[in-house]
Amino acid sequence: MQVKETKSEGLSREFSISLPASEIEEKISHRLKEISKTAQLPGFRPGKVPVSMLRKRYGPSVMGEILEKAVGDTSQQALAEKDIRPAMQPEIEITSFEDGKDLEYTIKVECLPEIKPVDFSKISVERLVPSSDEKELQNALQNIADSNKTSAPLKKKRKSKSGDVVMIDFVGSVEGEEFPGGKADGYELELGSNSFIPGFEDQLIGKDAEEKVDVTVNFPEEYGAAELAGKEAVFKVTVNEIKETTAAEIDDELAKKLGLESLEKLKETITEEQGRELKNMSRTRTKRFLLDALTDYCDFEVPKKLTESEFDSIWAQYEEQKKSVEANGEDEDLSEDEQRAEFQEIAVRRVSLGLLLSEIGRLNNIQVSQDDVTRAIMQQAQQHQGQEQAVMEFYKKNPEAMQQITAPLYEEKVVDFIIELANVTDKKVTVEEMMKVFETDNEEAEKKSKKPKKKAAAKKANNKDDKPAAKKKAPAKKKAEKKD
Repeated sequence: MQVKETKSEGLSREFSISLPASEIEEKISHRLKEISKTAQLPGFRPGKVPVSMLRKRYGPSVMGEILEKAVGDTSQQALAEKDIRPAMQPEIEITSFEDGKDLEYTIKVECLPEIKPVDFSKISVERLVPSSDEKELQNALQNIADSNKTSAPLKKKRKSKSGDVVMIDFVGSVEGEEFPGGKADGYELELGSNSFIPGFEDQLIGKDAEEKVDVTVNFPEEYGAAELAGKEAVFKVTVNEIKETTAAEIDDELAKKLGLESLEKLKETITEEQGRELKNMSRTRTKRFLLDALTDYCDFEVPKKLTESEFDSIWAQYEEQKKSVEANGEDEDLSEDEQRAEFQEIAVRRVSLGLLLSEIGRLNNIQVSQDDVTRAIMQQAQQHQGQEQAVMEFYKKNPEAMQQITAPLYEEKVVDFIIELANVTDKKVTVEEMMKVFETDNEEAEKKSKKPKKKAAAKKANNKDDKPAAKKKAPAKKKAEKKD
């Protein structure tokens, strides 16, 4: 094998590789001999078919198989000899091959950049440690009690008030014409729940049972049904009955309704759940500041194709979300060129951080265990009850889907590793203080951006700005394509 470097610019490399015809012929002959052991052709006993006949019969397919394997093996060997770690799948193109002549092909590849080791002790981040909060616990209990409240007919006649449940019949019309979905009989509506069009429930407060009311409201401009959006509607409503609601008592009986044996156990469950949520919030903040600090170490060249791939992913998500924004009649604040420029910055940041975290993991031999992967897949499977086995099989048979599972796990392990070595300052806070910190962080981030407020589509496409792009591993082989 002869290897000649034809280009070396930045991270881009190109090579011209030549394999002797004798080597290709040797591989083809060896493969045909293997086939001859089991081949069956009319007039010959199994295993006794001459190689010359097999060459006529199977020659083209064997040659394709040998070429693909030869190109795959030798390209890997060539890159290894040149100490090149591909950022993505190399581009391979056969430039010359005829039966009996040398095989020549080219490799175009982008290398992973050289990344300097990071001194983690110089990275300083603050970690919020929220304390248990009795007020939050009582609020959660009250919310549960409210969601389990009961309603019963009034014992004493009175007018309706906020919090009551009224049983109503109604017919809605726009410009004197009834519209689809604007009619119902025996509908139970909780006044003050804001489940109907703004202003509807307010006009039913202070009414008597069996009273008839004309309710006039305006549909919101962004209402889902375009033919009703922004229009005035009149609903002829009959209040059939008024029911008084009563919140559930916060006691053992409420806990048993939720499948727990006692109120004490319910409190423990709520506290644990709140603790997990607060811990996740704190970790998210710590990780965000850690990644911000790590960007100072991303002073290396980024592979162009990795960035292009990440940008394409962000832009595709943005285009999809943009459709729903346009459907609601909203306009984007940024022009397409401005949006592309912003997303390009995000793509570079994600790829840079992804490469840095990947290199940190490689140098420190950080691994994702099979148990970690299995647990993550099981969590996915549990979201599809009755199809758990099918979900498990899907991930086993799809390397790309498996990569989507393992990449975040790997990233979290690397982040944990860095946090252990970084200069982390714990700060104890109440839940209220923690929420204020998050609010302040968001305000400062908005000021730093110095950009117009983004619309929904851009926000959703950009909602993982702090998530590094997982490094895409270069597959071991690529099918060789013969040049015409």
